[in-house]
Amino acid sequence: MQELPTLSIAPMQDVSVLPLWRCLERRGGPDLYVTEYFRVHRDSTPEKKILRTIHGMSGRKPVVAQMIGNNPEYLVRTAQLIEAQSDCIGIDVNLGCPAPKVCGKKAGGALLKNPELIRRIACDLREVVKGKLTLKTRVGFESPSEFDDLLELFASLPVEGLAIHGRTVRERYQSPVHTDCIARAVSMLPYPVTANGNIVSTATAVAMQQQTGATGLMIGRGGIRNPWLFSLVRDAFSGQTTPRPTLRDLECYLIELAEEIAAEAAVESNTKLVHRMKKFANYISSGIHDGIFQNQLRRANSMEEFRSICQEHLSSDEPMPEDPTEDGKLFCGFGELINESATI
Repeated sequence: MQELPTLSIAPMQDVSVLPLWRCLERRGGPDLYVTEYFRVHRDSTPEKKILRTIHGMSGRKPVVAQMIGNNPEYLVRTAQLIEAQSDCIGIDVNLGCPAPKVCGKKAGGALLKNPELIRRIACDLREVVKGKLTLKTRVGFESPSEFDDLLELFASLPVEGLAIHGRTVRERYQSPVHTDCIARAVSMLPYPVTANGNIVSTATAVAMQQQTGATGLMIGRGGIRNPWLFSLVRDAFSGQTTPRPTLRDLECYLIELAEEIAAEAAVESNTKLVHRMKKFANYISSGIHDGIFQNQLRRANSMEEFRSICQEHLSSDEPMPEDPTEDGKLFCGFGELINESATI
């Protein structure tokens, strides 16, 4: 039996929302939730939508609030407001978002090019944050060769944890993860390290922990696609064999998620609801019926059509595919993660 790592859900913009979290919780859920990021700038205040998400988990599981920005003064102000207006257990700073729009504003992953600003942000926040202070990063901006210098920086910062997405900012999501970088961080840093990237199944979760030694695993897209994944990973580390969910289970999850989103947002427009559901369905449908299911969902124009397509493809007791399609767009490089473990 392997030691069970702490499992968390990755912060994903416009996806890490309360309706999804509720669906995850009903299926076991992670040990820790991390919000989509609070946007921080001169005139910003904490978004009420994200505060409601934190409140919605109150008394269930701990929540960490993530912020994104590049001005220490504004980040300090926002952190204080978030802690005053919620019961989050800590504040996390985004140093890894690869979106060009974010990096163009010198925030997210672009901060990796300015280590002294990262230091100032961490030190200033540590003086005011009452809960835990953590960071989420990538292994470099252009190249993983930058990571050793970043490690020296991270080792000197007054933070209590680091989540590492094992790709560079430039690689976005279109490459295997650099598990060797995460492993070096685990051996060098004086606080817990969480590994992130390409965890899409129990096999990839076990492989990631085996190759890095990380005390935590952060699951993003794989957890949207398979909301039972957190429970399945726990069982795998405990030496238990659990049957995979069926396609019919997946159909129930999709419909339940749509109902939660409609209730939470009071969505009146059928068109708006189906548009929002497509963001989730893009991940959930991966690996099913050679992409036909996914393509049909993308063309759905109403919830009636959306439900009909789900029924056509998912009304079966056949186990859902363990892995998504490794197509280089949504999911890429996880096969190499498993192959690396096979050679250890």
